[in-house]
Amino acid sequence: MQERGNPGVYFEIPVSDLNRAIAFYSQLFNFTFEQEDFDDNQMAYFPFQETLSGITGALAKGEIYKPTREGVLLYFHVENVIDTIVKALALGGKELYPATFHTDLGFAVAEIEDLEGNRIGLHQKL
Repeated sequence: MQERGNPGVYFEIPVSDLNRAIAFYSQLFNFTFEQEDFDDNQMAYFPFQETLSGITGALAKGEIYKPTREGVLLYFHVENVIDTIVKALALGGKELYPATFHTDLGFAVAEIEDLEGNRIGLHQKL
């Protein structure tokens, strides 16, 4: 029997303006992106290291990609959820769900809207 891993392996965040989205995520999370055209879509890949846990993905622009608040909610790990919300607001994002601390479970969460109109989750380990 083959060992099963965690089910998530990759994500794509739809964007309308790739340069604007790259600027937002770069400034908010201090990410750098590698860009390429893939199957007639513009992709900007989030950083990834095989030796670290978690998955990676891309900002994706193309005919099939439509930014939205509805649908799948992706959470990014952050060191401080409140500081990240403040930074997102300063960059033009919106707070959708305030920082909520679940100390009994060992984490805090919040949700923001990026400049493309996507709902993005924030997750902080306590």
